[in-house]
Amino acid sequence: MNDRHITLDPRLSVIAELVGECESYADIGCDHGRLGAFLLQTGRVKRARLTDVSADSLKKARRLIGLLGLIDRADFRVGDGASALGDVPEVAVIAGMGGALIARLVREGRESLGDARLVLQPNVAAYELRRTLMECGYRIDDERIAPDGRRNYVIIAAKPGEGRYTDAELTVGPVLLKEKPPALAPYARFQLRVAEKALAGARSGGDIEEIVRHEKTCSLWRGVLECL
Repeated sequence: MNDRHITLDPRLSVIAELVGECESYADIGCDHGRLGAFLLQTGRVKRARLTDVSADSLKKARRLIGLLGLIDRADFRVGDGASALGDVPEVAVIAGMGGALIARLVREGRESLGDARLVLQPNVAAYELRRTLMECGYRIDDERIAPDGRRNYVIIAAKPGEGRYTDAELTVGPVLLKEKPPALAPYARFQLRVAEKALAGARSGGDIEEIVRHEKTCSLWRGVLECL
Protein backbone atom coordinates (compact mmCIF):
# COMPACT_ATOMS: atom_id res chain seq x y z
CA MET A 1 0.00 0.00 0.00
CA ASN A 2 1.42 3.38 -1.02
CA ASP A 3 1.71 5.81 1.92
CA ARG A 4 2.26 8.90 -0.22
CA HIS A 5 -0.70 11.29 0.06
CA ILE A 6 -1.43 13.84 -2.64
CA THR A 7 -2.36 17.36 -1.53
CA LEU A 8 -3.71 20.13 -3.72
CA ASP A 9 -3.22 23.88 -3.85
CA PRO A 10 -6.29 26.11 -3.29
CA ARG A 11 -7.10 26.32 -7.01
CA LEU A 12 -7.07 22.58 -7.61
CA SER A 13 -8.86 21.98 -4.29
CA VAL A 14 -11.86 24.01 -5.45
CA ILE A 15 -11.84 22.23 -8.81
CA ALA A 16 -11.85 18.89 -6.95
CA GLU A 17 -14.84 20.07 -4.87
CA LEU A 18 -16.79 20.86 -8.03
CA VAL A 19 -15.93 17.50 -9.58
CA GLY A 20 -17.49 15.85 -6.53
CA GLU A 21 -17.96 12.08 -6.59
CA CYS A 22 -18.52 10.25 -9.84
CA GLU A 23 -17.88 7.01 -11.67
CA SER A 24 -15.83 8.51 -14.50
CA TYR A 25 -13.86 11.73 -14.76
CA ALA A 26 -11.73 13.14 -17.55
CA ASP A 27 -9.03 15.80 -17.36
CA ILE A 28 -8.48 17.45 -20.74
CA GLY A 29 -5.00 18.97 -20.68
CA CYS A 30 -4.06 17.17 -17.47
CA ASP A 31 -0.41 18.32 -17.39
CA HIS A 32 1.21 16.66 -14.33
CA GLY A 33 -1.93 14.71 -13.42
CA ARG A 34 -2.00 15.84 -9.80
CA LEU A 35 -5.74 16.51 -9.77
CA GLY A 36 -6.51 13.09 -11.21
CA ALA A 37 -4.14 11.42 -8.75
CA PHE A 38 -5.90 13.12 -5.82
CA LEU A 39 -9.39 12.23 -7.03
CA LEU A 40 -8.41 8.59 -7.53
CA GLN A 41 -6.52 8.31 -4.27
CA THR A 42 -9.36 9.77 -2.21
CA GLY A 43 -11.93 7.58 -3.95
CA ARG A 44 -13.94 10.51 -5.26
CA VAL A 45 -13.79 9.05 -8.76
CA LYS A 46 -13.79 5.41 -9.75
CA ARG A 47 -11.97 5.86 -13.03
CA ALA A 48 -9.97 8.71 -14.57
CA ARG A 49 -9.12 9.47 -18.16
CA LEU A 50 -6.20 11.87 -18.51
CA THR A 51 -5.45 13.51 -21.84
CA ASP A 52 -2.90 16.04 -22.99
CA VAL A 53 -1.61 17.32 -26.30
CA SER A 54 1.90 16.83 -24.90
CA ALA A 55 3.18 13.26 -24.67
CA ASP A 56 5.86 14.42 -22.18
CA SER A 57 3.22 15.86 -19.82
CA LEU A 58 1.24 12.66 -20.06
CA LYS A 59 4.33 10.67 -19.08
CA LYS A 60 4.58 12.75 -15.89
CA ALA A 61 0.94 12.04 -15.08
CA ARG A 62 1.35 8.33 -15.77
CA ARG A 63 4.46 8.18 -13.58
CA LEU A 64 2.76 9.94 -10.64
CA ILE A 65 -0.34 7.76 -10.76
CA GLY A 66 1.82 4.67 -11.19
CA LEU A 67 3.83 5.54 -8.07
CA LEU A 68 0.58 5.75 -6.14
CA GLY A 69 -0.49 2.29 -7.27
CA LEU A 70 -3.55 3.64 -9.09
CA ILE A 71 -2.59 2.86 -12.67
CA ASP A 72 -5.28 0.20 -13.10
CA ARG A 73 -7.99 2.86 -12.63
CA ALA A 74 -6.54 5.38 -15.07
CA ASP A 75 -6.43 5.74 -18.84
CA PHE A 76 -3.94 8.01 -20.63
CA ARG A 77 -4.40 9.44 -24.11
CA VAL A 78 -2.42 11.92 -26.19
CA GLY A 79 -4.65 14.25 -28.16
CA ASP A 80 -6.00 17.77 -28.64
CA GLY A 81 -9.14 18.48 -26.69
CA ALA A 82 -12.19 16.27 -26.30
CA SER A 83 -11.40 14.29 -29.46
CA ALA A 84 -9.10 12.11 -27.34
CA LEU A 85 -11.80 11.14 -24.84
CA GLY A 86 -13.49 8.17 -26.46
CA ASP A 87 -16.34 7.35 -24.06
CA VAL A 88 -18.20 10.30 -22.54
CA PRO A 89 -17.27 10.81 -18.86
CA GLU A 90 -19.64 11.96 -16.14
CA VAL A 91 -17.43 14.99 -15.45
CA ALA A 92 -14.83 16.64 -17.66
CA VAL A 93 -12.29 19.17 -16.38
CA ILE A 94 -10.48 21.74 -18.54
CA ALA A 95 -8.35 23.97 -16.36
CA GLY A 96 -5.34 26.26 -16.29
CA MET A 97 -5.70 27.66 -19.81
CA GLY A 98 -6.91 30.89 -21.35
CA GLY A 99 -10.67 31.25 -21.60
CA ALA A 100 -10.51 31.56 -25.39
CA LEU A 101 -8.68 28.24 -25.68
CA ILE A 102 -11.10 26.48 -23.32
CA ALA A 103 -13.98 27.99 -25.30
CA ARG A 104 -12.52 26.53 -28.50
CA LEU A 105 -12.10 23.11 -26.92
CA VAL A 106 -15.72 23.17 -25.72
CA ARG A 107 -17.03 24.35 -29.08
CA GLU A 108 -15.02 21.86 -31.15
CA GLY A 109 -15.57 19.02 -28.69
CA ARG A 110 -19.29 19.55 -28.05
CA GLU A 111 -20.30 16.22 -29.59
CA SER A 112 -17.53 14.26 -27.84
CA LEU A 113 -18.41 15.86 -24.48
CA GLY A 114 -22.03 14.68 -24.77
CA ASP A 115 -23.88 14.99 -21.46
CA ALA A 116 -20.75 15.42 -19.35
CA ARG A 117 -20.79 18.06 -16.65
CA LEU A 118 -17.97 20.53 -17.26
CA VAL A 119 -15.67 22.04 -14.64
CA LEU A 120 -13.67 24.84 -16.25
CA GLN A 121 -10.98 27.15 -14.91
CA PRO A 122 -9.96 29.94 -17.29
CA ASN A 123 -6.91 32.03 -16.46
CA VAL A 124 -8.32 34.94 -18.49
CA ALA A 125 -11.30 35.67 -20.79
CA ALA A 126 -14.03 34.24 -18.57
CA TYR A 127 -16.57 36.38 -20.44
CA GLU A 128 -15.80 34.69 -23.74
CA LEU A 129 -15.95 31.27 -22.12
CA ARG A 130 -19.36 31.91 -20.53
CA ARG A 131 -20.71 33.21 -23.82
CA THR A 132 -19.49 30.08 -25.61
CA LEU A 133 -21.15 27.87 -22.99
CA MET A 134 -24.42 29.71 -23.58
CA GLU A 135 -24.09 29.39 -27.35
CA CYS A 136 -23.21 25.68 -27.15
CA GLY A 137 -26.19 24.73 -25.02
CA TYR A 138 -24.81 24.72 -21.49
CA ARG A 139 -26.27 26.11 -18.29
CA ILE A 140 -23.87 27.41 -15.63
CA ASP A 141 -24.91 25.77 -12.35
CA ASP A 142 -22.04 26.70 -10.04
CA GLU A 143 -19.14 29.15 -9.83
CA ARG A 144 -16.42 29.58 -7.26
CA ILE A 145 -13.50 31.94 -6.71
CA ALA A 146 -10.33 30.31 -5.40
CA PRO A 147 -7.89 32.78 -3.78
CA ASP A 148 -4.36 31.47 -4.22
CA GLY A 149 -1.62 33.86 -3.14
CA ARG A 150 -2.06 37.09 -5.08
CA ARG A 151 -4.32 35.48 -7.67
CA ASN A 152 -8.05 34.84 -7.62
CA TYR A 153 -9.10 32.01 -9.92
CA VAL A 154 -12.65 31.61 -11.18
CA ILE A 155 -13.95 28.06 -11.61
CA ILE A 156 -17.13 27.50 -13.64
CA ALA A 157 -19.29 24.37 -13.59
CA ALA A 158 -21.84 23.83 -16.34
CA LYS A 159 -24.08 21.08 -17.65
CA PRO A 160 -26.12 20.67 -20.84
CA GLY A 161 -29.22 22.83 -20.75
CA GLU A 162 -30.52 26.23 -21.72
CA GLY A 163 -28.77 29.22 -20.21
CA ARG A 164 -29.50 32.85 -21.10
CA TYR A 165 -27.28 35.47 -19.53
CA THR A 166 -27.05 39.25 -19.51
CA ASP A 167 -23.84 41.06 -20.31
CA ALA A 168 -23.26 41.60 -16.59
CA GLU A 169 -23.75 37.90 -15.90
CA LEU A 170 -21.33 36.98 -18.67
CA THR A 171 -18.75 39.40 -17.27
CA VAL A 172 -19.02 38.62 -13.55
CA GLY A 173 -20.72 35.23 -13.55
CA PRO A 174 -24.44 34.51 -12.99
CA VAL A 175 -23.88 32.43 -9.85
CA LEU A 176 -21.30 34.85 -8.41
CA LEU A 177 -23.64 37.79 -8.98
CA LYS A 178 -26.47 35.96 -7.26
CA GLU A 179 -24.58 34.50 -4.29
CA LYS A 180 -21.99 37.26 -3.76
CA PRO A 181 -19.36 35.12 -1.97
CA PRO A 182 -16.74 36.90 0.20
CA ALA A 183 -14.04 36.30 -2.40
CA LEU A 184 -16.00 38.31 -4.98
CA ALA A 185 -14.88 41.66 -3.51
CA PRO A 186 -11.11 41.23 -4.02
CA TYR A 187 -11.76 39.62 -7.39
CA ALA A 188 -13.95 42.54 -8.47
CA ARG A 189 -11.33 45.07 -7.31
CA PHE A 190 -8.69 43.31 -9.39
CA GLN A 191 -10.95 43.18 -12.45
CA LEU A 192 -11.72 46.88 -12.03
CA ARG A 193 -7.99 47.69 -12.00
CA VAL A 194 -7.52 45.65 -15.18
CA ALA A 195 -10.46 47.40 -16.86
CA GLU A 196 -9.22 50.87 -15.80
CA LYS A 197 -5.78 50.12 -17.23
CA ALA A 198 -7.35 48.97 -20.50
CA LEU A 199 -9.49 52.12 -20.57
CA ALA A 200 -6.42 54.33 -20.13
CA GLY A 201 -4.76 52.56 -23.03
CA ALA A 202 -7.84 52.97 -25.23
CA ARG A 203 -7.99 56.68 -24.43
CA SER A 204 -4.33 57.09 -25.34
CA GLY A 205 -4.98 55.35 -28.65
CA GLY A 206 -8.13 57.32 -29.36
CA ASP A 207 -10.21 54.23 -30.20
CA ILE A 208 -13.78 55.38 -29.49
CA GLU A 209 -15.35 51.91 -29.63
CA GLU A 210 -12.74 50.53 -27.22
CA ILE A 211 -13.16 53.51 -24.91
CA VAL A 212 -16.91 52.95 -24.73
CA ARG A 213 -16.46 49.21 -24.17
CA HIS A 214 -13.96 49.63 -21.34
CA GLU A 215 -15.98 52.43 -19.73
CA LYS A 216 -18.93 50.05 -19.63
CA THR A 217 -16.82 47.32 -18.04
CA CYS A 218 -15.42 49.70 -15.42
CA SER A 219 -18.94 50.87 -14.57
CA LEU A 220 -20.11 47.28 -14.24
CA TRP A 221 -17.36 46.30 -11.80
CA ARG A 222 -17.88 49.48 -9.75
CA GLY A 223 -21.54 48.56 -9.52
CA VAL A 224 -20.65 45.08 -8.26
CA LEU A 225 -18.42 46.54 -5.57
CA GLU A 226 -21.14 48.95 -4.45
CA CYS A 227 -23.48 46.01 -3.91
CA LEU A 228 -21.06 44.04 -1.73
